[in-house]
Amino acid sequence: MKTIRAGELGRPAANPVLPSLVRAARREVVDRRPVWFMRQAGRSLPEYRRIRESHDLFAICQTPDLCAEVTMQPVRRLGVDGAVLFADIMLPVAFGLGVELQLVDGVGPVIQQPIRSKPDIDRLQSRSPAEAVPFVLETIRLLRRALDPSVAVIGFSGAPFTLAGYLIEGKPSREFLMTKRMMYEEPALWDALMTHLSQLVREYLLGQIEAGAQLVQVFDSWVGCLSPADYRRYVLPYLTGVFAAVQRVNTPSIHFATGTAGILSLLREAGGDVIGIDWRVDLGEAWRQIGYDRGIQGNLDPALLLGPWPVVEDGARRVIEAAGGRPGHIFNLGHGVLPESPVEHLQQLVEFVHAA
Repeated sequence: MKTIRAGELGRPAANPVLPSLVRAARREVVDRRPVWFMRQAGRSLPEYRRIRESHDLFAICQTPDLCAEVTMQPVRRLGVDGAVLFADIMLPVAFGLGVELQLVDGVGPVIQQPIRSKPDIDRLQSRSPAEAVPFVLETIRLLRRALDPSVAVIGFSGAPFTLAGYLIEGKPSREFLMTKRMMYEEPALWDALMTHLSQLVREYLLGQIEAGAQLVQVFDSWVGCLSPADYRRYVLPYLTGVFAAVQRVNTPSIHFATGTAGILSLLREAGGDVIGIDWRVDLGEAWRQIGYDRGIQGNLDPALLLGPWPVVEDGARRVIEAAGGRPGHIFNLGHGVLPESPVEHLQQLVEFVHAA
């Protein structure tokens, strides 16, 4: 297998007992390029679909034994280097803030009472992870005991802006007009909400780390709708504290967002040991903009997996070539696994990346 060599800005090999995924996030030299997939738990796996026939998503998340099993399914089936916690980004919102919501098939999270005023924010609760989501923490503890030490346990959270978008709009949106209106018309209200959410995200991630997560990812799925100026003013100040808190406990973090070709340098400024990118930007050019003193994650177009294997292989090769052999590249898709993705392609992709 090909060893990824240290570039002149890379760190020397260290911590051989840590999973390769964790070491790559620290830009250490690894024996093989680590790979995992966002939304790998569930979606395309038939064994997951059988479980979903009798359990809804929240029921799985609240049953640690079952949730751990779903989390480990892609590790066994695909051979990925990380087990990402099977959860929904709205769990801490529902159980930590006390927000009533439903996960509607084909739509996503639907909020019963969207946040539109100061009283709406005042009624939000502030429960600790141990109080709000003890089942999440127990699932992580189970995973650390059950998984081979070479497989990293990945925790995650939605970012404050993405959570705010759901809470204000009341459901998924493409344009986030109500969210932007609050930003522009009521900056004090926006500050109150984002301050509350950044505290929620920070404590949720730290709770996962204390339970045993070795790497955490922050998903800012919708922040690409903002201009650079709006990102700097309305988002960046709230994210820096989140990543700084994770850094203080010496746990590597991944900062992932989509549609961010115009704000890559701002993502770096906000924080994260690794910047996750989508497929809309060349990985090599993105890394140059971000800086080689950060790792990078990505960025195969998930839709390529729907094509024939030679197309998938060609796309994966181009991603790997763009990384240029530098330490700090974690191979992933540019977004989540599509439900229609052939399991065989995912298996072949892992084997190809490991051998490249």
